[in-house]
Amino acid sequence: MKPMLLTEATEIPVGDDWLYETKYDGFRCMLIWDEEPILISRNGNILNQNFPEIIEYCLEIKGQINSFLPLTLDGELVYLTNTFQSNFNVVQTRGRMRSQNTIKKHLEKFSCHFIVFDCLKYKGKSQTNSYLIKRKEVLQKLFETLGLPTSINNEDIINRLQAIDVFNNSIELWKKILVSNGEGIIAKRKTSKWISDKRTTNWLKIKNWRYITTILTKYNKSNGFFHGAIYQDNHLVEVVTFKHGFKEEESTTLITLFQSKGIKISESIWELEPSICVEIACIDFLGEKLREPRFNSFKLEMNPDECTWQQMYLQLHPIPESVQVTHPDKPIWPASNILKDDYLVYLQNISSYMLPFLRNRNLTIIRYPHGVPGESFYQKSSPDNVPDFVTTKQIGDTNFIICNNVETLLWLGNQLALEFHIPFQPIQTEKPTEIVFDLDPPSVNEFHLAVKAALHMKAIFDQFELISFVKTSGGKGMQIYIPLPLDKFSYEETGIFTKFVCDFLIEQNPQWFTTERLKKNRNNKLYLDYVQHREGKTIIAPYSPRGNEKGFIATPLFWEEVNETLNPSMFTISSVLARINKVGNPFSSFRQSENDQKFAVVLNQLKGLLEK
Repeated sequence: MKPMLLTEATEIPVGDDWLYETKYDGFRCMLIWDEEPILISRNGNILNQNFPEIIEYCLEIKGQINSFLPLTLDGELVYLTNTFQSNFNVVQTRGRMRSQNTIKKHLEKFSCHFIVFDCLKYKGKSQTNSYLIKRKEVLQKLFETLGLPTSINNEDIINRLQAIDVFNNSIELWKKILVSNGEGIIAKRKTSKWISDKRTTNWLKIKNWRYITTILTKYNKSNGFFHGAIYQDNHLVEVVTFKHGFKEEESTTLITLFQSKGIKISESIWELEPSICVEIACIDFLGEKLREPRFNSFKLEMNPDECTWQQMYLQLHPIPESVQVTHPDKPIWPASNILKDDYLVYLQNISSYMLPFLRNRNLTIIRYPHGVPGESFYQKSSPDNVPDFVTTKQIGDTNFIICNNVETLLWLGNQLALEFHIPFQPIQTEKPTEIVFDLDPPSVNEFHLAVKAALHMKAIFDQFELISFVKTSGGKGMQIYIPLPLDKFSYEETGIFTKFVCDFLIEQNPQWFTTERLKKNRNNKLYLDYVQHREGKTIIAPYSPRGNEKGFIATPLFWEEVNETLNPSMFTISSVLARINKVGNPFSSFRQSENDQKFAVVLNQLKGLLEK
């Protein structure tokens, strides 16, 4: 059985006959489950060994699902970067792996999901002859009965099977895709039946094209391809080969230009000096080339020097139209040559990893209206007039901004909010949902003391069987987190624990650590700030920049990275984005950590000691 195929369209069909889904960029795949689950690609390859996290999850729920077998589900293997976007490069990289050890290491940092959008066999009975709308009802009922997600959530790393969201309003979904830089939208006729290996106009795909300006450099007569390049560090770098999208006269004109004005460098290839720019439509940049490129238009008014790597990156990640950007060329961190445009692209790309910590929390920002270094000020209260996408909450005299979406994050970034500080609890509770230890050395030169303190604390937490997370502060120190369940432990209770840990560390290492609040009395020791962890206080959010000269980032780490080679200067805007793509997000399992019962046991033990 091969998948039913989609037809590409340029317009989204409208009307009551259609429903709409997000188009995710991954591997089209079917989960065929008779006795055992089997993942089969559109080419008929079995993918169980390459995506063991999906198979292991299936086996975990086998007891629940047995009564519904045999079962066949149609879907997409994806690595979700946000709810409406997936990263094809991660899935492709995994698909090429052959070593089980390599696959295991990869999935620890880049775990994939199987998004289900159709049910083809249910309890052994074929559903392919039923209308799509009926198959959707069967799928919905199946997932609800099994307690599986009926909506996509990239933050859910437990449930590897998720049913795709279905929209009746294409405008609503398209807006979400544009804001999230998703690949596109799929329109399906409600009365369509499932036909194997057939490309049909009942299923349409409409892509969210990005438009990239490049310099024409070569024409190859033997295959009909034109080549395009951009400048990177003053050198031309080829980023695209393309031949589709031209009107006949456009293609003829270009070929004539190359053959009359270009230099013939081989039997079939002509080269042109950098002089003509064109706009290329594509869906992404993968490896070294634009994906699915096609000619869109000539950009004769552009100077080739404007076609740069930086511009291409901005064009690949367009800011949502709902966010008004002012002075995009304004220098923000001159020492690192970072402009406002660069900063906004950082916020957009890091938003999936940062927003889970900002969401539903009273936000305190530090704004630098003239960039760094320069005047700065704290801001807690929202201005009177805010865009519709911004949420606020009145608490006492302060109308706090709640940063719940990427548009709000970018809106704040445009106002040059460079630091994002959050309390230890969300707005729905007065109790902390994490314990945070702030490790504050005298200066960045004593950062090694923060490393020592972090490793000593990790040993204590391991002894207590508590799961902990660590990040740089973006300044001179580090911070250690212990996640807690919602609305269970009070600040008074967490204070018993934080004081015990800090007192114990000082007792064991008085030469390095202190809880003395006055800097002049610390004698060049690292300050263990447990008093900061209480209601009304804040901490710098994970992945937030800092207002220091180079704009270092408060960066989540893997514990194995905490060693003598660690330094805050390693984590800048550009390096953190590259790091995410290379090693993943160390805080990905933060909210799934099971510290509930174990912390209660530790707390009871400490309370018992205090009562003696």
